[in-house]
Amino acid sequence: MEGSFGGVWHDAAVPERQPLTSVEARIDAVAHRLLAGAPTGGARARAVEFGVFVLKQAWACVFGAAFLVVVLAAKLWYPDDAALARNDALTIAAVLIQVVMVAGRLETLRELRVVVLFHIVGTVMELFKTDVGSWMYAADGILRLGGVPLYSGFMYAAVGSYMVRVYRLFDLRFSRYPRRWLTAVVAALIYVNFFSHHWIVDLRWILFLAVVVLWARTTMHFRFFRGTFRMPLLLAFAGVALFIWLAENIATYAGAWLYPSQVGGWHPVDASKLSSWFLLMIVSVVLVTWVYPPRGPDAEEPAPTR
Repeated sequence: MEGSFGGVWHDAAVPERQPLTSVEARIDAVAHRLLAGAPTGGARARAVEFGVFVLKQAWACVFGAAFLVVVLAAKLWYPDDAALARNDALTIAAVLIQVVMVAGRLETLRELRVVVLFHIVGTVMELFKTDVGSWMYAADGILRLGGVPLYSGFMYAAVGSYMVRVYRLFDLRFSRYPRRWLTAVVAALIYVNFFSHHWIVDLRWILFLAVVVLWARTTMHFRFFRGTFRMPLLLAFAGVALFIWLAENIATYAGAWLYPSQVGGWHPVDASKLSSWFLLMIVSVVLVTWVYPPRGPDAEEPAPTR
């Protein structure tokens, strides 16, 4: 069956899905055995699909969620007089989480390449943004580059980990996906604007309009359990940006970093940051598509890739 947010479900052929890791394949087999008797229609079927959606989203977020738990635990319980600086402890914890992800076959080496790329792209931005005073970190620890503790790159890597995992777990397909070279140009301009707006006019709203024009006709197709669903890709971008903004509020509350206005006392991150996260989502998506080229809803009809 196929579903559409706000539409009618109907029977449809399900295309071949992205391969799972060995651990995920075993979990998937157990889940299918447990759900073998699940209804195929009606409200109960929709409830089962929603339950699987929540569990898959949690699994896709496992790296970021694990690191966020570590950050919160460090705020609550890490001793101020510990021999190992808190920032260094967070960096070591992030490395260990990443090692467990790969060694435990929760993440493929192909996905690890994307995560490392996110780490590099994010660290470059961190070095610049902290230098111009956009945000700041505590000054303790030796595992750092300038004013940037090395764990900061793992926060961008968490976004990359989520992006590549959700692509595979939900077997994402796309209708009317724009040419990748066009998306790469827009993503590059967005990334440059994160730096250049400190000296010249901020072009974010022009770039935002370019994103809307470029992806306005694109539909994302995805699967939870039995059903195949579809939704506008721009809506998915906005949803993930909101999720990252909520995580940012937790991270700043835990002292992972602070904006200048939060130094005197924590308060929620301004909602205007949603536009920044939305645009950063575009950079993230484009990076992922160069490892996982977007495919059409039918395996025999690939989405445009050039």
